[in-house]
Amino acid sequence: MNRMVTHKTSKEFGKEGEDMAERMLRSKNFSIIERNYRFGKTGEIDIIAEDPETQQLVFVEVKTRQNLEFGDPVLAITKNKIAQLKKVAAAYLYDKEIKEIDCRFDVVTVLFRGEMKPEIKHYVNAFY
Repeated sequence: MNRMVTHKTSKEFGKEGEDMAERMLRSKNFSIIERNYRFGKTGEIDIIAEDPETQQLVFVEVKTRQNLEFGDPVLAITKNKIAQLKKVAAAYLYDKEIKEIDCRFDVVTVLFRGEMKPEIKHYVNAFY
């Protein structure tokens, strides 16, 4: 039997994680407003959504990992990453002329473990 092994690029792998995160958020009745929002070269916010329970605007960072070789995916949220996300979120609010709204930052991690179903975790209000 001649099986072809396909390897995903990190970009493809990240998009798959973001797709799974979006489906999970939609299952919680979040409204997805935008994906992969960029403001100049400052950075990117993976998902911008609205929480139906709180009506908060939610900036979501998605971290996807194939294994735990480099630790839990949530550990990739560093001080520098948090600062970058805050800058892009502020730019989004400015860009869209949004003035009075409650916002928060959530993190969704997606961990693939071989043939097992991926483990998805949602960290609400992950940082300030």
